[in-house]
Amino acid sequence: MIFDTTLYLTVLITLFVIMDPPGAIPVFLSLVGRKSKEARNKAAWQAPAVSLTVITVFAIGGQAILNYLHIGIPALQGAGGLLLLIIALSLLTGRGAGGGSEAEDVNVALVPLGTPLMAGPGAIAAVIVYVSQADGNVGSLIAIALAIVTIHLVFFLVLRFSTVLIRILGEGGITLLARIAGLLLAAIAVQLIADSVRGFITGG
Repeated sequence: MIFDTTLYLTVLITLFVIMDPPGAIPVFLSLVGRKSKEARNKAAWQAPAVSLTVITVFAIGGQAILNYLHIGIPALQGAGGLLLLIIALSLLTGRGAGGGSEAEDVNVALVPLGTPLMAGPGAIAAVIVYVSQADGNVGSLIAIALAIVTIHLVFFLVLRFSTVLIRILGEGGITLLARIAGLLLAAIAVQLIADSVRGFITGG
């Protein structure tokens, strides 16, 4: 068994570009900015944990799951795009940046942070492809697994330490950030839906 350093770096860089940890900061702050410090810190580790769980499940049996349910990557992209669009509209209209109940804390970590923002169609598809290319090679599979764990550690550190910006932004800054995050999420959602349509056309 030989650890594949090149594959580790390739998967890590690919996931970093697709998942974009710095790009998640505006969305994260807009969703947790008005919550307590404990709730913010909780969401900072819950969201990567949810994403890690989802991506791990798809890494292990993703292709089998998609085949069993007769779901293609374009369908996954379309569903993720629609879900993000709903969240984006709530942020743009001011209904998604507040709240303080425990249920909302958990939901923020699950949706949209954990999935589909982190564990989105792009990241899931990339992991499935890399695992299939590994073809059972233990060294390659370990490299892929370590890359997945590493990117989620990066996510945790980015989200955890981004909360210091809340004191600088203040109430008005968080509201503005929520609108900007909503616009960015809407753009991502539209792109996912466009990719989904393109995938259905070319696949068909």
